[in-house]
Amino acid sequence: MISKPDNDNERSRAEHAPASGAPRGPITDSMAKPLIRRFYKSASVGQGPPHPILLDGRAVKTPAKRALALPTRALAEAVAAEWAAQGETIDPSTMPLTRSANTAIDSVAENLAAVAADIVAYAGSDLLCYRAEGPVELVARQAKLWNPVIAWARDDLGARFRLGEGVKHVAQPAEATAAVAAALEPYGAFGLTALHIITTLTGSALLALALARGRLTGEEAWDAAHVDEDFQISQWGEDFEAAARRKARRAEFDAASRLLTLVK
Repeated sequence: MISKPDNDNERSRAEHAPASGAPRGPITDSMAKPLIRRFYKSASVGQGPPHPILLDGRAVKTPAKRALALPTRALAEAVAAEWAAQGETIDPSTMPLTRSANTAIDSVAENLAAVAADIVAYAGSDLLCYRAEGPVELVARQAKLWNPVIAWARDDLGARFRLGEGVKHVAQPAEATAAVAAALEPYGAFGLTALHIITTLTGSALLALALARGRLTGEEAWDAAHVDEDFQISQWGEDFEAAARRKARRAEFDAASRLLTLVK
């Protein structure tokens, strides 16, 4: 029998974040500023690649004064749609693709190795490698959703991860984390931005890579990341604040998943 937690199981993912001293990627919300009034009539996409975002025909700049230009037409059109959808004020909270694009251009592009290293650090303590000792329903649910991803990492990435029970640290083979690092090499600034967001939200670099490579759908990756939390909810219910936080995390997750698709 399990005890009711003091708070929701967001801490399950937090427990598997890299320890202090691990590489940290410069992923920040570069649009966290007071709302300003809308100053343009139309938003459009210029010629590329990269494809600039134009407001009334003028190129948009990132917070660091670089061109807001996107690597694919599909992503540029989606970003332009966020600008076009604004009302009397510009609300960054309704523009997740624009925020991620700003981060990719202003920060990640100059720190690719650090961001990749941070994702690899998550793999070193990946959520999927830490299994519950009980109850049997939770153990079975973890095995059903997590074992296929562990097997995929072994077969497709060449990464053999060790599993453990409880929260005691499990040291992973250097070959496994090196395989994850190699799997990240093809991704540029935009892809790494999306992968880093998904990794930090789920506590699992393996889920992020499985989603990016088409092994999992977004819904499957989300469900796998929330096995423990969903089990707790089934036992004790969900409070309002926890539900609101989960909804916000899901919106971030969906936006990052969409970014992965649009940047291909």
